[in-house]
Amino acid sequence: MFAVSSPNLCFLLRSWIFSSTCGFSSPHLGFLLHIWIFIFTFGVSSQIWGVFFKFGFSLPTFGFSFPHLGFSSPHLEAKGFLCRVSKAFKNSLDLFSGRAGNGAAPELTSLNVSIPLPPGGDRVLVPKTARGAPSRGWWMAQRGLPRLLTDFPSLAVPQPPTITKQSIKDYIVDPRDNIFIECEAKGNPVPTFSWTRNGKFFNVAKDPKVSMRRRSGTLVIDFHSGGRPEDYEGEYQCFARNDFGTALSSKIHLQVSKSPLWPKEKVDVIEVDEGAPLSLQCNPPPGLPEPVIFWMSSSMEPIPQDKRVSQGHKGDLYFSNVLAQDALTDYSCNARFHFTHTIQQKNPYTLKVKTTRGITETTPSFMYPYGTSSSQMVLRGMDLLLECIASGVPAPDIMWYKKGGELPPGKTKMENFNKALRISNVSEEDSGEYSCLASNKMGSIRHTISVRVKAAPYWLDQPENLILAPGEDGRLVCRANGNPKPTIQWLVNGEPIECECGRDWAPSSKIPPKSHQNPTLARVYSFSKIPLIRVIENNRTRLDCPFFGSPIPTLRWFKNGQGNTLDGGNYKAHENGSLEMFMARKEDQGIYTCVATNILGKAEAQVRLEVKDPTRIVRGPEDQVVKRGKILQLPCRVKHDPTLRVLVTWLKDNAPLYLGTRMKKEEEGLTIFGVTERDQGDYTCVASTELDKDAAKAYLTVLGKALLTPHLIYPLPTERPDQPRDLELSDLAERSVRLTWIPGDDKNSPITDYVVQFEEDRMQPGVWHDHSRYPGSVNSALLSLSPYVNYQFRVIAVNDVGSSVPSLPSERYQTNGARPEINPTGVQGAGTQKNNMEITWTPLNATQAYGPNLRYIVRWRRRDPRGSWHNETVRSARHVVWNTPIYVPYEIKVQAENDFGRAPEPDTYIGYSGEDLPSSPRYLRIRQPNLEIINLEWDHPEHPNGIITGYTLRYQPCTSPVFSLVLQRGGGCSVAPPELSFWKAMANSNWANITWSHNFSAGTEFVVKYITSNKTEKSIPVKAQGPSSVQLADLTPGMMYKLWVFPMWSHPSEHSYITFTTSSAYTKNQVDIATQGWFIGLMCAIALLVLILLIVCFIKRSRGGKYPVRDNKDEHLNPEDKNVEDGSFDYSDEDNKPLPNSQTSLDGTIKQQESDDSLVDYGEGGEGQFNEDGSFIGQYTVKKDKEETEGNESSEATSPVNAIYSLA
Repeated sequence: MFAVSSPNLCFLLRSWIFSSTCGFSSPHLGFLLHIWIFIFTFGVSSQIWGVFFKFGFSLPTFGFSFPHLGFSSPHLEAKGFLCRVSKAFKNSLDLFSGRAGNGAAPELTSLNVSIPLPPGGDRVLVPKTARGAPSRGWWMAQRGLPRLLTDFPSLAVPQPPTITKQSIKDYIVDPRDNIFIECEAKGNPVPTFSWTRNGKFFNVAKDPKVSMRRRSGTLVIDFHSGGRPEDYEGEYQCFARNDFGTALSSKIHLQVSKSPLWPKEKVDVIEVDEGAPLSLQCNPPPGLPEPVIFWMSSSMEPIPQDKRVSQGHKGDLYFSNVLAQDALTDYSCNARFHFTHTIQQKNPYTLKVKTTRGITETTPSFMYPYGTSSSQMVLRGMDLLLECIASGVPAPDIMWYKKGGELPPGKTKMENFNKALRISNVSEEDSGEYSCLASNKMGSIRHTISVRVKAAPYWLDQPENLILAPGEDGRLVCRANGNPKPTIQWLVNGEPIECECGRDWAPSSKIPPKSHQNPTLARVYSFSKIPLIRVIENNRTRLDCPFFGSPIPTLRWFKNGQGNTLDGGNYKAHENGSLEMFMARKEDQGIYTCVATNILGKAEAQVRLEVKDPTRIVRGPEDQVVKRGKILQLPCRVKHDPTLRVLVTWLKDNAPLYLGTRMKKEEEGLTIFGVTERDQGDYTCVASTELDKDAAKAYLTVLGKALLTPHLIYPLPTERPDQPRDLELSDLAERSVRLTWIPGDDKNSPITDYVVQFEEDRMQPGVWHDHSRYPGSVNSALLSLSPYVNYQFRVIAVNDVGSSVPSLPSERYQTNGARPEINPTGVQGAGTQKNNMEITWTPLNATQAYGPNLRYIVRWRRRDPRGSWHNETVRSARHVVWNTPIYVPYEIKVQAENDFGRAPEPDTYIGYSGEDLPSSPRYLRIRQPNLEIINLEWDHPEHPNGIITGYTLRYQPCTSPVFSLVLQRGGGCSVAPPELSFWKAMANSNWANITWSHNFSAGTEFVVKYITSNKTEKSIPVKAQGPSSVQLADLTPGMMYKLWVFPMWSHPSEHSYITFTTSSAYTKNQVDIATQGWFIGLMCAIALLVLILLIVCFIKRSRGGKYPVRDNKDEHLNPEDKNVEDGSFDYSDEDNKPLPNSQTSLDGTIKQQESDDSLVDYGEGGEGQFNEDGSFIGQYTVKKDKEETEGNESSEATSPVNAIYSLA
């Protein structure tokens, strides 16, 4: 600012001003001009300018005008005076100039209405009660430079109260601190505050512990001098009032935090079997808010958790199965309370686990929730937590599903090792049935949870602040929803309105004057660049002009800034500010200005209109008839506005035309080379710009069925159709895609079908499969797709002659993955060897895998007796189970699985383990009714070891006819008698006698094979006649042997063996025999016999004289027996002697002498008994035994008891 000190300059300036054309006649204005010039002349500080603006002067050029002050006065209107002064004093008014620094339009709020500042250097006065204002008064706002002018109570804008800050609805406080219940509000005049508690007036002045902050409604409850915070619990509500209304806060529910002590209880030792499920209850005391639960040992170590051991959301600790190591620690539940920052601990649990040799695997069962179904309710907007905890060995895996769809995307989270499913911000669409599937290798179980979503009232259309000018009507809208349906009530200043208002309420149009003491200047939303409206000549158009003002301004339109108001004739001005033009003409081009005016001022905006020439097709296509194979041209010449870009497109039968290689679009038409019957149809040329379009249509007829000549009609030759071409994929979706193709030439034979094939590059790359078949009248098809397949398609055309060459492949399309929906079929179980079972099935193909890493879960178990399930995961289509019993039934399941999950539970199939050679028939009977007929009877084998398919009878004529019976079955054949009759082994510590009988022909060579328990194998060939025996030498004492005896030309069955064990040899480490019970008993028996003998001798001696014992014997003893002569007896062990009638071989074995026993000597009527490998196991008959007994009577050893009786 500069100062003028020359009085002459001041006088000249004053004279120039008064003599100017401003022409002010008001003495007040003259007086004020003197003051103005005086201030300017003496360089008074810029702060005095504030006094001037108190009178409301207008400085239009400076950017400050009467309307921005918010009032007007007819006594202070200046029409031109100050504009000239402003030019002369520009530098002295830099205080009010400036531009926006960042280009953004700042916002100021008055009466809850946002008023954007206009561009340029405009300024506006707003009350300091606007957003962010600290106190009463007025602001002067300009772009980048808001300034406080002064504190003018006369310009204060009335404003009803508005709550700006309040405590949360559910307010939990710490009992150790003072309580602060916040309530802040704004308004003009400054509002006063009051409170209600539990619906009744709360007198703050009567309670010495309660006070209210100055210039605020915040309550302070002080407990430093004592008192119980619990006495102040309840529901509080704040009221802010002034002369223009009442504002209410939300109802605040005040609660005092509680952390009660854990009740004392005696916790017993918990005994549980290893592998059994277990849950440890926590049951914490109820706190406010609820405490945080965690489990620790008494040594304050956290309990490790996994899918076997985990904590439920209610605090309980669950064991899916208990292991022995779980007893190494104790378990204590801890509760942490938030406000008091305290942790309380429950008495620890002690576990005692009863261990077993092995843990039995079990199928899953649910520990929480119970049963197969449950329900749960959740409020809209809250988090939904679903939980499933299962027991089982091994620990089950948990998977979650939603019936009828996928889990809600984007807001689903798995917690607690997949045992908990959390869905955030629940909405009504999330209701339905959710299921959790618990599975391990033993089986699976499912639990269904029905979720219902309720909703507290929530806004659909929230009421918005409404500003009305005098005489205006308004409407307040209040739309809410909830479950159950909420009721809507209207209140004015906290008092209910007795009316049936429903969702909408229209306030009365008779507004009290004091409610509208802050009118707003009319505002038109203008732009830095004039908007351009383009329209086609002779078309209807509309020019929009958005505006705002209070009182509601009037709007007028002008063209090129001059002339009369545009309304009537070709124009119509609407109430919303739009100007409608019924028919735009070339002369209507220009700039249109809209001016909004109310009692406080005016504002304007501009729109530019351009009128364009229409687009026309001056030469379009015409109907034509052409012969097949000809070249066709369809013209389409277009005229359009040169300033607009035109686009020409072609349609065939009202669908976009695919040009391909036979069609060419040119500047003035369409050319078709080699016309075919398929080209017949409607052709439309469409010329379009961004403003309009034009179209022309023609019909093409193709003659191609016969070749016409003036005299004859020759049929055209037919061939296979040409291949389709130009395959295109569209309408890409999750499980479908549309395939479109261009048909090839049908070669004079109509195309009857199209075959769509596909190829995938994962499981069978390069192999094409038929997908679907469509009639020859279509060239587009919607194809159904399977998940996780990288598709490539091709099309084959078919006519009566044959199929075309396949088209070129389309581009590839990859679908997303999913879990399998079907399981393998054709599941079979059969043995390939006698100790295995091969499980096979038909694998899923590429369109059934549905995801990566396809694999199969194979489960099997014995059907009878029913055993436990075994499982194995494989990727091939077979699995071999080894070490199975011979030919037993198994239950089999095969389930498909990929990285996205498992298929549904599979069906159960029955399979059988491998077959083996059957045992011989139980018996073979030969009956001879007469000399010409022989009847043979036999029974089924005791161990079929498979499916018996038949019996083969073999015989050979000889002096003694020999019959053999052969069993036929899948595993092989075995031959019935002749066979071994019986065989046994008598063993000592290092040798054993092996005896057997047979009815084979003379000179049959046998093999005696024996294997030790440590798999050492030896064989001895024996050439035997009749009953035979052999001695095995150099055996290991105390060793168990397996023994086979069989003809050299045959092979023994694996199971047709006997076992024997050699006795243990005496060693230095042997236990003292004198301490053995059996030895002591034997000695006692001998002593008793000796005592009896002495008593007998004593009695004999007492009867008479001495005489030889031989004199009293009826049986004469062998005179060669020297032992008899001296009265002694010789005891021998016949079991360890070689058999009679045998001789020792050169290799140390004993051979049985030839015997002429026949088969009749060993049975009656040909009856016999067979063992598993077909050998004869019947013993000698009574007749044979009797003969052997009679023949061996003389060799029987004399026992000591007989000797005693002889003495008697």
